[in-house]
Amino acid sequence: MEIGIYSFADRHPDPLTGDQVSVSQALKNTVERIRLADELGLGFYGLGEHHLDNYAISNPGTVLAAAASVTERITLSSAVTVLSTEDPVRVYQQFTTLDQLSGGRAELLAGRGSFTESFPLFGADLGDYDELYEEKLALLLRIDREDPITWSGRFRAPLEKAHILPRPYGERLRISVGTGGNPESSARAGVLGLPIVYAIIGGEPERFAPLVDLYRRAGEAGEHAPEDMHVTMSAIGLVAKNSQDAKESFYPYWLETMKYGAKARGWAVPTRGEYDEYTRGARALFAGSPEEVAERMISVGRLVGADRYAMQMDWAGVPHATVMTAIELLGTEVLPLVREELGS
Repeated sequence: MEIGIYSFADRHPDPLTGDQVSVSQALKNTVERIRLADELGLGFYGLGEHHLDNYAISNPGTVLAAAASVTERITLSSAVTVLSTEDPVRVYQQFTTLDQLSGGRAELLAGRGSFTESFPLFGADLGDYDELYEEKLALLLRIDREDPITWSGRFRAPLEKAHILPRPYGERLRISVGTGGNPESSARAGVLGLPIVYAIIGGEPERFAPLVDLYRRAGEAGEHAPEDMHVTMSAIGLVAKNSQDAKESFYPYWLETMKYGAKARGWAVPTRGEYDEYTRGARALFAGSPEEVAERMISVGRLVGADRYAMQMDWAGVPHATVMTAIELLGTEVLPLVREELGS
């Protein structure tokens, strides 16, 4: 099983000091983290798209292109590209450019996004939420498979024998689908034979097992080979040498994000007791020692047959030095333990 990282380049004011990292510094930190992950043999680094002040990245492809120039092996991905408010032609060009620049290491992770700020920004109607995504995903896949392409639809100008350039470094661009747990998304990805990434932001990851099973059954119905059905699981947390240090270090930043979500979405702010339960044995939040985190990745990976596990460790601006240490431990201690049990 491959191990990787994803990030939104979070730059919330530090809940302990009140300091806020500048956009420039957050981007520099991100490239430095990706370079370290590559040096350590981690397999994946994904960057999310947001259009909010507390996140530094609105265009993942640009930052990933910078990272391509200082890395050699790691897969460089969006996490996610909000496809509903993108032009599939333009976003395909961005990621095939990245693919050429990186020697075939680009991945376009298409999703709906966890926020909706891009809809008014780019003039999209939330009433067309499902239709936008379905049409644009279908167009994106056709662009990847047809050259030239002739197409027409509701949400962009038609294409008539159009060559969308550049083409990928290899035969196809790696296009994956991101989902937060919608059964229809699992079924759609399976029928299309696309890799799927489960964005798990709460609860025990075992609850996603039925969705993975649905994805694989849909893939079988779509006559896709089982070995082509690729599953990425994700987790939020932090790795530290000592289990309790990881839990204590991560808590104020996790709580800050929960407060932000409570204000934006009407959540109840969790208690410290609930946090302690979530992190006990890295049960729901993967905050713990390398051994704890590896054990959870192994158990969940076996349960769902995961091909990849990705960690998000910089919630609400966890300090850069702390994140760098966590990445180092992920590569030097967690990865060998997982490989010993599940292979590379």
